[in-house]
Amino acid sequence: MSRPQFTETEQRILALAGGDLGRGAAPFKDIADAVGVEESEVVELLRRLKDEGVARRFGATLRHQKAGYGHNAMVAWKAGDRDPDELGKLFSSRPEISHVYRRRTYPEWQYDFYTMMHGKNPGDCARTAAELSAITGITEYTMVNSIKELKKSSMRYFKWEKPSDD
Repeated sequence: MSRPQFTETEQRILALAGGDLGRGAAPFKDIADAVGVEESEVVELLRRLKDEGVARRFGATLRHQKAGYGHNAMVAWKAGDRDPDELGKLFSSRPEISHVYRRRTYPEWQYDFYTMMHGKNPGDCARTAAELSAITGITEYTMVNSIKELKKSSMRYFKWEKPSDD
């Protein structure tokens, strides 16, 4: 795939779309207004980049601590020969889980499924993991509790700030 070329307007849209979106009801319209285009142009650009495989995904990032979920843990599971699609559906159906990953194993690390769990109180994540262990029959798992959030930002490919009206 060749490197995509973007117009100046597209770069401005992508600069704003790559940062924190506005908290209003129409964040894409806010981007459009800032750049001086129609909302449909913003949506069409993002959809085209996704369809072409230039962008893998476009999604929200929940700031768990600010939302009241101060107890978070990555749980690594030894799923073995269980159906990965069914296991992924089960894990992702739980409201306490924001991310589900499947990864290859290594001789020194046999865990192949990962879930990011969130709880409001100490012990919530451990209870969720124990419930899922009972449901799935997976007894081999390990839990890494978050103690500090180090990074939560997306890649920035373009930088643009709307000129002030002064």
